[in-house]
Amino acid sequence: MRDVNEKNLGAQVSMSNISARVTLRRFLLSLVFVAFLPLNALAQAGLGGSDLALGGMPTGAGGMLSPNGGNTSTSLADTCANSEDPPGCYKAALAASGQNQNNTQALPEQNTLNAKPSKFQKKLPELERSEFQDFVSKSLGKTLPMYGYKLFNEAPDTFAPVENIPVTPDYLIGPEDEIVIRAWGQIDINVHAVVNRNGEISLPKVGTIKVAGIRYQELQAYLKNAIGRVFRNFNLDVTLGKLRSVQVFVVGQARQPGVYTVSSLSTLVNTLFASGGPSTKGSLRHIQVKRNGQVITELDMYDLLLKGDKSKDVSLLPGDVIYIPPVGQQVAIAGSVSSPAIYELKDDKTTLAGLLEMAGGLTSVAEGDKVRVERIADHDMRKVEEFPLNQSGLERLLKDGDLVQVDSIQGRFDNAVTLRGNVASPGRFPWHTGMRVSDLIPSKDFLIVRNYWAEQNQIVRPRSNEEGFNADKEKTQGKTPTKPRDEINQEALYGEAVGRARTEVNWDYAVIERLNKDSLTTTLVPFNLGQALAGKDTPDNQVLEEGDVITIFSKNDIKVPIAKQSVFVRLEGEVGSAGIYKAMPGETLRQLVARTGGLTPNAYLYGAELDRESVRIMQQKRLEQLTQQMDEDIKRNLTAKQGSALTPDAANAAKMQAEAQAGIVGKMKSIQATGRIVLEIPPTSSGVNDVPDIALEDGDRFVVPSKPSTASVMGRVYNPNAFIFKPGSRVSDYLGKAGGPTRDADVDRIYLLRADGSVLSEQSSSSMFNSFSSNELMPGDTVIVPESLDRTTLTKTFVDVSQIFFQFAMGAAGLKILGL
Repeated sequence: MRDVNEKNLGAQVSMSNISARVTLRRFLLSLVFVAFLPLNALAQAGLGGSDLALGGMPTGAGGMLSPNGGNTSTSLADTCANSEDPPGCYKAALAASGQNQNNTQALPEQNTLNAKPSKFQKKLPELERSEFQDFVSKSLGKTLPMYGYKLFNEAPDTFAPVENIPVTPDYLIGPEDEIVIRAWGQIDINVHAVVNRNGEISLPKVGTIKVAGIRYQELQAYLKNAIGRVFRNFNLDVTLGKLRSVQVFVVGQARQPGVYTVSSLSTLVNTLFASGGPSTKGSLRHIQVKRNGQVITELDMYDLLLKGDKSKDVSLLPGDVIYIPPVGQQVAIAGSVSSPAIYELKDDKTTLAGLLEMAGGLTSVAEGDKVRVERIADHDMRKVEEFPLNQSGLERLLKDGDLVQVDSIQGRFDNAVTLRGNVASPGRFPWHTGMRVSDLIPSKDFLIVRNYWAEQNQIVRPRSNEEGFNADKEKTQGKTPTKPRDEINQEALYGEAVGRARTEVNWDYAVIERLNKDSLTTTLVPFNLGQALAGKDTPDNQVLEEGDVITIFSKNDIKVPIAKQSVFVRLEGEVGSAGIYKAMPGETLRQLVARTGGLTPNAYLYGAELDRESVRIMQQKRLEQLTQQMDEDIKRNLTAKQGSALTPDAANAAKMQAEAQAGIVGKMKSIQATGRIVLEIPPTSSGVNDVPDIALEDGDRFVVPSKPSTASVMGRVYNPNAFIFKPGSRVSDYLGKAGGPTRDADVDRIYLLRADGSVLSEQSSSSMFNSFSSNELMPGDTVIVPESLDRTTLTKTFVDVSQIFFQFAMGAAGLKILGL
């Protein structure tokens, strides 16, 4: 019997411990809940020590309520109290419902929300596309928005009720409102009185005063009268402190229906913004506020959006119900209107004029004579109608599901011709009967492009890159840079001349683009522009038709014969008159040099240089192809060598070699082609008759240097330098003066860069009877000794040989051990 009692007692103690643990967990859970709620939410909800139920969960206006107003905190507390980690359990519940500690919104399944806004508030869910939206998008190929609904997305704080705003005069005092009363004189009072549930406040030495239902504008006179029954000769000041919260219901086709705790100053519009407004299935035009079973107002949001009318907005009282009915009849309007969208009709008496007014009217490019209406007939099929935009058409009634399309005007001009291309003022010009090309282009000045005058009007020409480089160089060397001069810069003048040559008018060809209105085909009518402007009655002076497009080309747009091209050539160096010259039609380089004064006695014609833009472009392209091919070869060789490497050292050596080669290729990529043409002038040439009789191109540059007195040796030699030229000296002589090739030189690929731009290499010139070293140098020639890209270092060779001997010795020792 004693054992049984002891067991019962032990069981009671165990149950008591379990109950104590559960109670402790519930208490901890309540602390977590209070920590998660922002202070403003607690203050607004009016939570205090007396308002906390078991487990610390709030049961007042700020608590989490079910749709019927019941408290759901107990079930959540019971669920998490028995878990191993109550705070973690509650956090998980909040995360699963989309909550966080910075958010005053209650759990979505509870359908509640504290309406006080927060900049950390969760973004509202995206509006679902309605069935009518999908229906319209299939017809238009694009989605139209539903008018007014996006207004509630991420509503700014300015729409939300705040506490520090003036109280309206007709505000009704109610329970939980705080009244600040100050009196002086015969009585001295400074009280913050809170209206209790009976609608009363208590004042010292005065007693209880009933204030519920008193309007704010009448409150001071009312309290002065009440206090005046006890005291005389006093002054009184009455204001409102903290205001009560009210609980309202948002139901129907709302975006987030539920129970909302809002400020007592909140109105219908404030609460709509706080709750997210209607869903796409809800109406914007018949939003109701119900109080005690009666509809006290019906708000049409279109009045607010279109007219700024908020007269139907009302202040909310506890228990008010905001009801959002299903959306009514809808029509869509697309095209050239100010606000294409889907609109809800107020009733079945909306006309086309009313819809156009809601959509902001027609745009300036709308076709103003008719609109097309796609209509659903008897919920069976669709048909298309046209409504004229006259009095009768604008009075046509719209039906549910109509799609109104407003087309824009066509781009056709009734009385215009278009001039474009290489002209001063391209554009459209009025057409008249009998109009000709010469009427459209009255003078040749009309064909001078505007850039020409912009360049001509410059007082100071831009400086060339060469002059800027020299100035920077002088500054770096500590010298005073040469002061820029204001006279015409030759480089800039040359660039302008070449640029203008490329935009000169093509007098031989212009074209009229004409639409055949019968076959709707386009024809081209070419004509000679020069002949068209020469006389009124010439055949090329075409008669223009309405809608013609006349295009004037430049010589750069369509290549003209060389004889008709404007060719500007730059002559520099040892020529009779250096400068920029326009070549005569068919004039060659020899003829141009002879015409401009020939050559000076110091001219070194063998080293003359002719640079051409077309050649430069071709050279640059080939140089880029070469460097790209070298990149690919280096990567391919590296892969092959690393694959066949027998040791890690060999693989690393191959990698280092590839990196060195890639560095050389990188330097090659920075080289820019010059466009130089090798003229193949004999070394002894000196007269104008020895200048090549080559055709000129626009932009050519011919430079004749003076005879140099040196020859150079560059590359992998011990002393790369320039040496005094001595007639009869050969390649071997200058290599000897430079100390000869170094250890890492590629002696099999030495080459000679001639002053005329040609190249002579060891591989191409060496033969049984003539070696490369025996070639005679000319003034300005350069011997180049390249670096070997595939060499084996002495250290690597020594390591390889050491490994061979080591392996041989190990093999011999093994044979000796085996007795062989």
